[in-house]
Amino acid sequence: MEVLMNKLEMMDNLQYLFGSIFVISNRVDSLLQREFNEFDITTKQWFLSIVIDNLFDNPPTIKEAAEEMGSSHQNVKQIALKLEQKGLLILEKDKDDGRVTRLKLTENGHDFWIKIKREGTAFTRKLFNNIDKDELEVTRKVMKKILLNINELDKKNESGFKED
Repeated sequence: MEVLMNKLEMMDNLQYLFGSIFVISNRVDSLLQREFNEFDITTKQWFLSIVIDNLFDNPPTIKEAAEEMGSSHQNVKQIALKLEQKGLLILEKDKDDGRVTRLKLTENGHDFWIKIKREGTAFTRKLFNNIDKDELEVTRKVMKKILLNINELDKKNESGFKED
């Protein structure tokens, strides 16, 4: 274990941070999944509900939700269909454009998410325990920049441009 720690400490910041993003993502997903097992939902289902409830004033389209989640249309549709089967979400055709499907939390869905919100909030507080306000602000700025860079990389990939 000590050899591993020495190798981690010797990594340059870019390597260390890049690897840490994956480790954090996997560990958070695993820990949250354990928290949510009793509720019979996945972390992705929980995240979709958070996105719908917190980022939109009106029921979003699948495409809009996918963009906010950083996921594909097809993945979000599959997650939404599972939530619909559980009676927590409705997939409804847009009144103005029948090709568009909107995601709407059901009344049961709202009640369910209010109940589970306590679990998510408690988890988030524990995750960020001992990280002060200034550290959180710096981390937020860095994460925003990383997300902007990801968007730029995504645009370049869509246009067929690849960097050497």
